[in-house]
Amino acid sequence: MTPRWPDPDRAIIGRHVASLDLRGMKSRACYRQVLHGFQEVAERYDALGQEVLLAWLRESSVRRAPSTLLHRTRIVDRFLEHLLEIGAVQRNPVVALRDECNIKQCMPIWRALASRGPGQALAELRQPRPFGSMLGEMMAEHVAMMRRRGYKYTSQPLLLLRFDRFLQLHRGPEGEPLSAMIDRWAATNVTRHHTEECEKLKRVFAKILRHRDPSVPVRRPDPRPRKEAAKQWRKPHIYSPADVRRMLEVARTYPSPRVPLRPLSMYTMLILAYCAGLRRGELARLDLGDVDLQDGTITIRQTKFFETRILPLPDSVVVELRGYIDARRRAGGSQDTRSGLFWHERGDGHYTPEMITWLLADVIRRAGLKPLRGQTGPRVHDLRHSMVVDRILEWYRTDINPQDRLPFLATYLGHRDINSTLVYITVTQEPLYYANERFRAVGAPCLSQGQEVRP
Repeated sequence: MTPRWPDPDRAIIGRHVASLDLRGMKSRACYRQVLHGFQEVAERYDALGQEVLLAWLRESSVRRAPSTLLHRTRIVDRFLEHLLEIGAVQRNPVVALRDECNIKQCMPIWRALASRGPGQALAELRQPRPFGSMLGEMMAEHVAMMRRRGYKYTSQPLLLLRFDRFLQLHRGPEGEPLSAMIDRWAATNVTRHHTEECEKLKRVFAKILRHRDPSVPVRRPDPRPRKEAAKQWRKPHIYSPADVRRMLEVARTYPSPRVPLRPLSMYTMLILAYCAGLRRGELARLDLGDVDLQDGTITIRQTKFFETRILPLPDSVVVELRGYIDARRRAGGSQDTRSGLFWHERGDGHYTPEMITWLLADVIRRAGLKPLRGQTGPRVHDLRHSMVVDRILEWYRTDINPQDRLPFLATYLGHRDINSTLVYITVTQEPLYYANERFRAVGAPCLSQGQEVRP
């Protein structure tokens, strides 16, 4: 029999609180108090709707501070989700309001309801419906078609949705051509980044129109907006060998009494990020079975551009990986080949890319290379830049022409071509010195011969 809520004996609340992973008696008592109060209000109404939420917020605001009240709304949110899952209610009023406003979070809904003018606050929250403009259907069809073809297609839909939102909020004259719409959008923001976005939008629409009508001529891209925007890009920081040694030392001694394996995990992450040039997402997705200690390789599966690659590692890196895997086993880490290489006890055993970034950025700060606050200074991704620069320096020192090896470096890094790899080649004084010396040995004699032959 399907349960109904509100139930007179309030057994649903008791079972819900018992099913939660609440550690202390105080927490369970708090949950029960909030939910009993919410049910008392709901019992006075015929249906669970917006009126119940407003009445509960009004009564609770008399006894609790606004910040505490908003915190208690999370308890009600979880309870409403539970009621919907077991079929005790037909609809979740908070989710219904969230869908009406076309937003993803519930907390803005609660803030609007708790304000002095809930109706006006909810009206201000309402966002345009995705792909609801006059061009929305065409854009949605294109996104669906590209994803059916196997493309991830994640950044382009976000750009199209921003343009779609603009068209809904700023309607133009009837029969306005597409070029005029884009020009109106370009006029709303004159920054270099927005100019580059407009150029991307023109390329996407050129592709859309050509898919719909192959007779449409191919549009020639304009590289100037991207070059102008690139002037504002943050320049990478190239870590010196001394910097890397300092970071490794800090990682090994990182204070982590509750998670003893974490310092060695961070140490190994830094080694792979610097020696193999791995991205943070690649570090997060590494499984135990991806490491082959016998062959000295590591497999990077289905990362950017849907590529899988097998990377040979230096012997010193293999030794460090072997030591980490032994320590991981002693710490109780899962020996399933599908478990995360960088293992921890909570969740699915994998570190998230965001957590890896936070931990390694903290190491960079503790090493004195990054300010204590803010997003300025060297980044974790700069380890990948440093790996490329150091590799080229090593080729110069061993009298190898870097240009001949760039395709191999692009494959190692997981790039589609060397154009992406060239972005990572930062010209510092040392590579410039070796390049000048190489030109002095090879190119300068050729110029001298040409001058001698000239009459």
